[in-house]
Amino acid sequence: MHQRTLTAEDIAAGVERLVLAIRKKSQGKALALIGIRSRGDEVAQRLLNMLSEEDRDLSFGVLDISLYRDDFAHLHENPALQESDIPFTVEGAHIILVDDVLFTGRTIRAALDALSDYGRPAKVELAVLIDRGHREMPIQPDYVGITLDTHRLDHVWVSLEGTDGLDQVQIVEKEMP
Repeated sequence: MHQRTLTAEDIAAGVERLVLAIRKKSQGKALALIGIRSRGDEVAQRLLNMLSEEDRDLSFGVLDISLYRDDFAHLHENPALQESDIPFTVEGAHIILVDDVLFTGRTIRAALDALSDYGRPAKVELAVLIDRGHREMPIQPDYVGITLDTHRLDHVWVSLEGTDGLDQVQIVEKEMP
Protein backbone atom coordinates (compact mmCIF):
# COMPACT_ATOMS: atom_id res chain seq x y z
CA MET A 1 0.00 0.00 0.00
CA HIS A 2 1.23 3.46 -0.90
CA GLN A 3 0.25 6.68 0.78
CA ARG A 4 0.36 10.25 -0.50
CA THR A 5 -0.32 13.35 1.57
CA LEU A 6 -1.50 16.81 0.59
CA THR A 7 -0.40 19.58 2.93
CA ALA A 8 -2.13 22.58 4.48
CA GLU A 9 -0.57 24.65 1.66
CA ASP A 10 -2.14 22.35 -0.96
CA ILE A 11 -5.53 22.73 0.73
CA ALA A 12 -5.17 26.53 0.94
CA ALA A 13 -4.28 26.64 -2.76
CA GLY A 14 -7.36 24.51 -3.56
CA VAL A 15 -9.62 26.87 -1.60
CA GLU A 16 -8.05 29.84 -3.40
CA ARG A 17 -8.78 28.19 -6.79
CA LEU A 18 -12.41 27.75 -5.72
CA VAL A 19 -12.69 31.40 -4.67
CA LEU A 20 -11.17 32.68 -7.92
CA ALA A 21 -13.48 30.51 -10.04
CA ILE A 22 -16.58 31.53 -8.06
CA ARG A 23 -15.64 35.22 -8.30
CA LYS A 24 -15.10 34.97 -12.05
CA LYS A 25 -18.33 33.12 -12.79
CA SER A 26 -20.67 34.91 -10.34
CA GLN A 27 -19.43 38.45 -11.12
CA GLY A 28 -20.41 39.95 -7.77
CA LYS A 29 -23.99 38.65 -7.75
CA ALA A 30 -25.69 37.54 -4.53
CA LEU A 31 -24.78 34.01 -3.47
CA ALA A 32 -25.75 31.57 -0.75
CA LEU A 33 -23.10 29.08 0.31
CA ILE A 34 -24.38 25.89 1.94
CA GLY A 35 -21.79 23.54 3.38
CA ILE A 36 -22.57 19.85 3.72
CA ARG A 37 -21.74 18.43 7.15
CA SER A 38 -19.17 17.44 8.01
CA ARG A 39 -16.17 19.20 6.55
CA GLY A 40 -18.05 20.68 3.60
CA ASP A 41 -19.33 23.24 6.08
CA GLU A 42 -15.77 24.15 7.05
CA VAL A 43 -14.73 24.50 3.40
CA ALA A 44 -17.83 26.69 2.83
CA GLN A 45 -16.87 28.88 5.82
CA ARG A 46 -13.40 29.41 4.34
CA LEU A 47 -14.95 30.37 1.00
CA LEU A 48 -17.34 32.75 2.76
CA ASN A 49 -14.47 34.43 4.62
CA MET A 50 -12.57 35.04 1.39
CA LEU A 51 -15.57 36.01 -0.74
CA SER A 52 -16.81 38.46 1.91
CA GLU A 53 -13.75 40.62 1.23
CA GLU A 54 -15.63 41.99 -1.77
CA ASP A 55 -18.87 43.94 -1.79
CA ARG A 56 -21.58 41.35 -2.46
CA ASP A 57 -24.62 39.87 -0.77
CA LEU A 58 -23.56 36.54 0.78
CA SER A 59 -25.59 34.10 2.84
CA PHE A 60 -24.30 31.04 4.67
CA GLY A 61 -25.91 27.82 5.78
CA VAL A 62 -25.11 24.28 6.85
CA LEU A 63 -26.90 21.15 5.71
CA ASP A 64 -26.96 17.79 7.49
CA ILE A 65 -27.86 15.03 5.03
CA SER A 66 -27.69 12.04 7.40
CA LEU A 67 -31.37 11.14 7.05
CA TYR A 68 -31.27 11.52 3.24
CA ARG A 69 -28.47 9.03 2.57
CA ASP A 70 -29.39 6.05 0.41
CA ASP A 71 -27.25 3.78 2.60
CA PHE A 72 -28.87 4.88 5.88
CA ALA A 73 -30.42 1.46 6.54
CA HIS A 74 -27.10 -0.28 5.88
CA LEU A 75 -24.88 1.78 8.17
CA HIS A 76 -23.22 -0.32 10.87
CA GLU A 77 -23.37 2.53 13.34
CA ASN A 78 -26.04 5.10 13.97
CA PRO A 79 -25.01 8.31 12.22
CA ALA A 80 -24.40 11.33 14.42
CA LEU A 81 -27.33 13.54 13.50
CA GLN A 82 -26.46 17.20 13.49
CA GLU A 83 -28.65 20.17 12.90
CA SER A 84 -29.04 21.87 9.56
CA ASP A 85 -28.93 25.65 9.81
CA ILE A 86 -30.15 27.59 6.78
CA PRO A 87 -31.10 31.04 8.13
CA PHE A 88 -32.18 32.52 4.79
CA THR A 89 -34.86 31.92 2.18
CA VAL A 90 -33.84 29.20 -0.25
CA GLU A 91 -36.70 30.01 -2.61
CA GLY A 92 -35.23 31.83 -5.62
CA ALA A 93 -31.67 31.92 -4.24
CA HIS A 94 -28.46 31.20 -6.17
CA ILE A 95 -26.97 28.45 -4.03
CA ILE A 96 -23.53 26.92 -4.11
CA LEU A 97 -23.46 23.57 -2.33
CA VAL A 98 -20.00 22.95 -0.87
CA ASP A 99 -18.42 19.61 0.05
CA ASP A 100 -14.92 18.43 0.85
CA VAL A 101 -14.70 15.39 -1.48
CA LEU A 102 -16.75 14.39 -4.51
CA PHE A 103 -16.59 10.65 -5.15
CA THR A 104 -19.65 8.65 -6.24
CA GLY A 105 -22.08 11.61 -6.23
CA ARG A 106 -24.42 9.98 -3.70
CA THR A 107 -23.74 12.59 -1.01
CA ILE A 108 -24.66 15.38 -3.43
CA ARG A 109 -27.85 13.56 -4.47
CA ALA A 110 -28.80 13.36 -0.79
CA ALA A 111 -27.96 17.06 -0.33
CA LEU A 112 -30.19 18.04 -3.25
CA ASP A 113 -33.04 16.02 -1.72
CA ALA A 114 -32.50 17.68 1.67
CA LEU A 115 -32.25 21.14 0.11
CA SER A 116 -35.57 20.68 -1.70
CA ASP A 117 -37.27 20.52 1.70
CA TYR A 118 -36.32 24.19 2.17
CA GLY A 119 -37.74 25.47 -1.10
CA ARG A 120 -36.91 25.82 -4.76
CA PRO A 121 -33.70 27.73 -5.46
CA ALA A 122 -33.26 29.64 -8.71
CA LYS A 123 -29.94 27.86 -9.27
CA VAL A 124 -27.79 25.27 -7.50
CA GLU A 125 -24.10 24.86 -8.26
CA LEU A 126 -21.55 22.53 -6.70
CA ALA A 127 -18.12 23.43 -5.32
CA VAL A 128 -15.82 20.71 -4.03
CA LEU A 129 -12.40 20.97 -2.48
CA ILE A 130 -11.41 17.60 -4.00
CA ASP A 131 -12.77 15.73 -7.00
CA ARG A 132 -11.47 12.17 -6.95
CA GLY A 133 -13.61 10.78 -9.78
CA HIS A 134 -15.43 7.43 -9.97
CA ARG A 135 -18.99 8.77 -10.16
CA GLU A 136 -21.96 6.43 -9.78
CA MET A 137 -24.46 9.20 -10.48
CA PRO A 138 -24.52 11.88 -13.20
CA ILE A 139 -23.27 14.66 -10.92
CA GLN A 140 -20.37 16.94 -11.83
CA PRO A 141 -18.93 19.91 -9.93
CA ASP A 142 -19.06 23.47 -11.20
CA TYR A 143 -16.00 24.42 -9.14
CA VAL A 144 -13.06 22.17 -8.17
CA GLY A 145 -10.15 23.08 -5.91
CA ILE A 146 -8.03 19.92 -6.36
CA THR A 147 -8.43 17.05 -8.82
CA LEU A 148 -6.98 13.73 -7.67
CA ASP A 149 -6.24 10.78 -9.89
CA THR A 150 -7.35 7.83 -7.78
CA HIS A 151 -8.34 4.22 -8.22
CA ARG A 152 -11.86 3.20 -7.22
CA LEU A 153 -10.72 1.35 -4.07
CA ASP A 154 -8.29 4.03 -2.83
CA HIS A 155 -9.20 5.91 0.33
CA VAL A 156 -9.12 9.71 0.56
CA TRP A 157 -9.24 11.13 4.09
CA VAL A 158 -9.60 14.88 4.52
CA SER A 159 -8.64 16.48 7.82
CA LEU A 160 -9.46 20.15 8.38
CA GLU A 161 -8.23 22.43 11.15
CA GLY A 162 -11.62 23.29 12.66
CA THR A 163 -12.89 19.70 12.71
CA ASP A 164 -9.73 17.61 13.08
CA GLY A 165 -7.04 19.96 14.37
CA LEU A 166 -4.94 20.01 11.18
CA ASP A 167 -5.23 20.54 7.45
CA GLN A 168 -4.12 17.55 5.39
CA VAL A 169 -5.40 15.02 2.91
CA GLN A 170 -4.22 11.42 3.00
CA ILE A 171 -4.60 9.26 -0.07
CA VAL A 172 -4.09 5.56 0.65
CA GLU A 173 -3.64 3.69 -2.61
CA LYS A 174 -4.82 0.11 -2.66
CA GLU A 175 -2.54 -2.37 -4.38
CA MET A 176 -4.05 -3.50 -7.64
CA PRO A 177 -4.09 -7.31 -8.14
